[in-house]
Amino acid sequence: MALTILRKDTLNQGLSMTLSKSGLEAIIREAGELALSQFNNLSSLQVSKKRPRDFVTETDIAVEALLKQRLTEHHPDYGFWGEESGQTENQHERWIVDPIDGTHSFARGQYFWAISVALEIDKNIEFGAVYAPALDDYYCAVKDKGAWKNGKQITVSSESSLADSMISTGFACLRDYLENNNLERFARIAQLTTGQRRFGSAAMDLCTVADGQVDAFWEQELNLYDVAAGALIAREAGASVTDFQGNDGIFPKQILVTNGKILNQLLPLM
Repeated sequence: MALTILRKDTLNQGLSMTLSKSGLEAIIREAGELALSQFNNLSSLQVSKKRPRDFVTETDIAVEALLKQRLTEHHPDYGFWGEESGQTENQHERWIVDPIDGTHSFARGQYFWAISVALEIDKNIEFGAVYAPALDDYYCAVKDKGAWKNGKQITVSSESSLADSMISTGFACLRDYLENNNLERFARIAQLTTGQRRFGSAAMDLCTVADGQVDAFWEQELNLYDVAAGALIAREAGASVTDFQGNDGIFPKQILVTNGKILNQLLPLM
């Protein structure tokens, strides 16, 4: 299957470029194999801190380096923004990469972590993939084309009652010792729902909304590389993607993703 994404500088000429879905998946799965090989040998894993409560491992660095090399080979005209290595030139058309979203979980031998890769062209996310190697779950989406998990198209849940909903959140804000730290918001919302989850990977949280495992997710004080791919996947699966005021768009500092049916019940609680 070929995924066609029009480039802004060639639209007037009616030209297009083709991204190979299988080719990109092969690159991301190769990175997953590297991550999984080190995940299966955690006793020798080198873990350090970028700042208090913010972990980085040698796997984060190695996976990002591999993705940077392979994606640049695949499309040399695109820039690159990785969590660990920062930004290259040409940030108007760029890959946005979180090599291991959920590093702390990864380092502790838990399965809920993922590789996140998005393609952004002139501030529009056109392609997103989230791969969880320990679960062997591969999510991807193309703007206006739909979302898939392991080759099957996915949609959000049909739950319309907040009282019967399962919700998830995260606490990246606690890592930075922020006073506005999501604890009061979580306590307020959790009392009105049936189930609450805190998995530790925003990229995977967004995908669980996309395929109906969870009815809503919110978090604050994230970065674009945490949510770019997952937010597109959720949106293409039918989710609403807003900030805490209900404004449509991807806002890493305030992201609220729902199945669309409980959005208006959640907004007053945010």
